[in-house]
Amino acid sequence: MAEPGIVFWILAVVTVASAVMVVTLKNIFHCALALILCLFSVAGIYILLNAEFLAAAQVLIYVGAVAILMIFAIMLTSNLASKAIRQSNEQVMVGTVVSVLFCGGMLALIYLTDKAIVSEETGVAFWRQVRGTLPADNVASLGGYLMTKFMLPFEVVSVLLLAAMIGAIVLARKEKA
Repeated sequence: MAEPGIVFWILAVVTVASAVMVVTLKNIFHCALALILCLFSVAGIYILLNAEFLAAAQVLIYVGAVAILMIFAIMLTSNLASKAIRQSNEQVMVGTVVSVLFCGGMLALIYLTDKAIVSEETGVAFWRQVRGTLPADNVASLGGYLMTKFMLPFEVVSVLLLAAMIGAIVLARKEKA
C-alpha cells in the first residue's frame, strides 16, 4: 500500500490542477467536469483523514447532486454550451492581484510557522494522534451537529439548491418558447 503522504500529495496536485481548470477553461461543460474531478479529489483527502462519512457525503451530495445539477442546467440551456458565446472574464487584473496577494499571504504564513511543527517526526506523531482521537460514533455526532447547531445553514443550502433547479427549468422553458 502507498504511503499516506504520497497519496495526499497526488490528491493535492489533482485537486489544485482541476480547480485551476475550473476557472481557466473556456467551455463551461468542461469546467463542470473539472469541478467533479476536484470534488472527488477532496473526497479522497477526507478518506486519508479517516473521515469516511464526510467522503461519502462529499461524493453523494456534491458530486452526485450539485455537479450533476450543474451539468443538467448547462445541457438544458442550449445557448450556454454554444460555441458562438464567448466566455471570458472582464476582471482579469483584479483576479490576478487578489490571487497574488492570497498566495503571498499563504507563503508568509507558511514561512512564519514554527519549523518544528512541520518536521518529519512531529508530522508522523500528529498523524498518529489525529487517527487515535476520532470518536467511535462519528456519524452520530455529525448528525447531531447538523440537526442542532448547523440546522439553519443546512436548510438554507437546500432552499438554494431548489431555487437553482427551478431557475434552470425556467431558463430552459423560455428558450424553447
